[in-house]
Amino acid sequence: MMPTYTVHQPRARKGETTSAPERFVFVRDGFHFWAFVLSPLWLLRYRLWLVFAIYLAVSILLGIGLRLTGAGSTVQFLAGLLVALMIGFEAATFRRWKLTRRGWKMLGFVVGEDAETAERRFFAEWSKAANERAIAPPAAPEPRSAMPGWRAPPPPSDVIGLFPEPGSGR
Repeated sequence: MMPTYTVHQPRARKGETTSAPERFVFVRDGFHFWAFVLSPLWLLRYRLWLVFAIYLAVSILLGIGLRLTGAGSTVQFLAGLLVALMIGFEAATFRRWKLTRRGWKMLGFVVGEDAETAERRFFAEWSKAANERAIAPPAAPEPRSAMPGWRAPPPPSDVIGLFPEPGSGR
C-alpha cells in the first residue's frame, strides 16, 4: 500500500502573488516511527513547540499521578509507551495542525511510493490544471427561463440519498 501525502501551500511572501512551489510541504499520513521512538526530539525537530509543551506536561503529570497511586514500574512503562504510540500515530496530524495555525492552505492529497514520487505526481497534475484554466474560455452563464411561471430544474444537490433538501416540502 502506497502512502498518502497532504500538500500544504504557505502564504505568499511580500511581493509575491502566489507562494513559490519550492516552499510547498508534503506531510505523509500514517505511523511515524521516529516520532514514536524519540518523541521529544521529533517534536523539537519539526518545531512543534506547543505540542512539545503539552507532551511534557502530560508526561510529568502522568508520572506523578501513577507514583501517587502506587502503580508499579511496569504500569508506568506501559503508560509512557501508550503516550509514545499516540505521538507516533498522530505525528502527521500535529504537523498539519501547526501549518493550518500558521495560515498554510491544504491543497489536497497525493499518493506516491515516496515523497519525491508524490511531489512529481502532484506538480504534474497541478501544472496541467493551471494550463487548462489559462486556456479555457470563461464559462457561459446558466440559461434562464424565458417563460414566466416556468421554473428551471433545480441545481444538482450535494446530498446523496433520499434526504430532503433544506427548505423544501416533503
